Amino acid sequence: MKKRILVVEDESIVRLDIAMMLEEAGYEVAGQAGDGEQAIEQAYTLEPDLIIMDIKMPKLNGLKASEIISKKLNIPILILTAYSQREYIDKAKQANIVGYLVKPITEANLIPAVEIALKQAETANAYREQVENMNKQLNERKLVEKAKGIIMEKYNLSEDAAYKKMRKISMNKQVTLENVAKRIILKYNT
Repeated sequence: MKKRILVVEDESIVRLDIAMMLEEAGYEVAGQAGDGEQAIEQAYTLEPDLIIMDIKMPKLNGLKASEIISKKLNIPILILTAYSQREYIDKAKQANIVGYLVKPITEANLIPAVEIALKQAETANAYREQVENMNKQLNERKLVEKAKGIIMEKYNLSEDAAYKKMRKISMNKQVTLENVAKRIILKYNT
């Protein structure tokens, strides 16, 4: 499936040139915008895989638009600018900005930057999912431990015996150990 890219650039000729380079390289240009406000609207509507955004634009600059988009959406953003001053680079080190290209943009520097930005976003999402799964497992484990403690106290059982009792209930009722733990905690903690 083609990666979908939103191109945000106030100079229409540059925007069209970037769009053509992307399409020739096999990407889908999901949308185009000429200012930061349009960028935000289109980002929310289209939810592209990547946003290529100019810094200096009318109405709302690219850095501010990127900040607003990043608060609600997890879309990587590749910043474009005619300026390479330190202040812009420092401001660009914010949420979801994964790259920085200085104009003039050529296919030789655009396409590798897009590929790297998409790969970095993919890696970051994989890590985010891994952290979420680990947190979920940790919370489930905490519930099981709490319920096991309740069973140990109520029935004067060893830790191993309490765990086996919970596992037996889980198998007999064909529910997860986490659900058994939740029921035990609800029953005895009210």
